[in-house]
Amino acid sequence: MKRLLLVGLLLGSPAPAQDKAQTLADVKAELAALAGQLVSLKQEVVASGAATNGTAGADPLSRMDAIEAALRSLTARTEAVEQKVNAVVSDGTNRIGDIEFRLCELTEGCDPGALPPTPDLGGMAGGTPAPVAEPAAPATAPDTTSGDQPELALNEQADFDRAKGVLDSGDFPGAADLFKTYAQSFPGGPLVPQADLYRGDALTQAGDTANAARAYLDAFSAKQDGPLAGQALVKLGTALGKLGQGPEACVTLAEVGKRFPGSADEASAVAAMQAQGCQ
Repeated sequence: MKRLLLVGLLLGSPAPAQDKAQTLADVKAELAALAGQLVSLKQEVVASGAATNGTAGADPLSRMDAIEAALRSLTARTEAVEQKVNAVVSDGTNRIGDIEFRLCELTEGCDPGALPPTPDLGGMAGGTPAPVAEPAAPATAPDTTSGDQPELALNEQADFDRAKGVLDSGDFPGAADLFKTYAQSFPGGPLVPQADLYRGDALTQAGDTANAARAYLDAFSAKQDGPLAGQALVKLGTALGKLGQGPEACVTLAEVGKRFPGSADEASAVAAMQAQGCQ
């Protein structure tokens, strides 16, 4: 039986995945270029007859041999890092797929065979794992009045506010539908994590725990280093517990403290773990 370890396995580097992958590729390319240039330089030195000039043990050819050895060592270490990174990406992607499959099985009308392939963790094939966030502040609704907020697409704020109004009115199924439509209409938008989180809350109020768990997973996946990520994990772990997935719930809740140490979300996760009876 598939076991869902979920977000505890989504460990990564402190840099954004795309930047990290770009850096790794650049390092490998630069090392290869330097090695080629060194070979050419050695040939020139030998051809010039200057290979043995210099102090004992410090002639140009010896120094270049030492540099070449260091380059080979760096290249080998870079390739080893790349292999480890790709292994983490593959493992994390498979585990996200596991939890999506299990949640689909628990959702009425969901066909596990129709689920789309799970995107690679970090959004890149052969890329790096998702970033590890700095300690997060308590999750709150985004302040869209601040001038520092990203510019929203046309009607984006209005659609979000409309869905929030429906949620506040107590129409939970209607609010869930509106927030789902919103996230689909503005993929990657700055308010999407909050929309997914509100969708999960609405579905929880409507008694649809399985779909609520999927919404919380979407909220976390939308921005894994965002201020709402810790809250999304706490609510996801709580929902998994309600669905009878005790071990997975405990692993998910424990991950909050690892990713967001010292945050209010960690305190909430600890309380939820005590309520779940996690060891």
